[in-house]
Amino acid sequence: MAIWGKKADLEQINAVCRGTAVEHLGIEFTEIGEDFLRARMPVDQRTFQPMKLLHGGASVLLAESIGSLAANLVLEEGSGKAAVGLEVNANHLRSATKGWVIGTARALHIGKATQVWEINIESDEGVRLCVSRLTMSIINFAGA
Repeated sequence: MAIWGKKADLEQINAVCRGTAVEHLGIEFTEIGEDFLRARMPVDQRTFQPMKLLHGGASVLLAESIGSLAANLVLEEGSGKAAVGLEVNANHLRSATKGWVIGTARALHIGKATQVWEINIESDEGVRLCVSRLTMSIINFAGA
């Protein structure tokens, strides 16, 4: 059973990210499952640190972007609620120097006041590079 409270459409998600840090780093949302959201990010000059390795901050931006969008998609359409970041952490397990990294967000907890998401980031060869946890606060938001 799908967890989404809003109609999830990849074209719309990618369109809303235009003109943001998500677009600047080349992040593309690629898949919506019953209980997950997935995106990929290139490992290139936009996401390198000076040693030409994937920058840990870029991995965190990928994780928070996927988890934040997923958290907002869970909320019911017209609820007047929005999910905003409260805390994010990441453990960097391995480095990457080329290709793409793929992040997958899955909910660990969906509550009325908070949500907790786990985001696993893998290389395009399927090697786990980073695991992140994102806590979201659910607020009243007139623009939702």
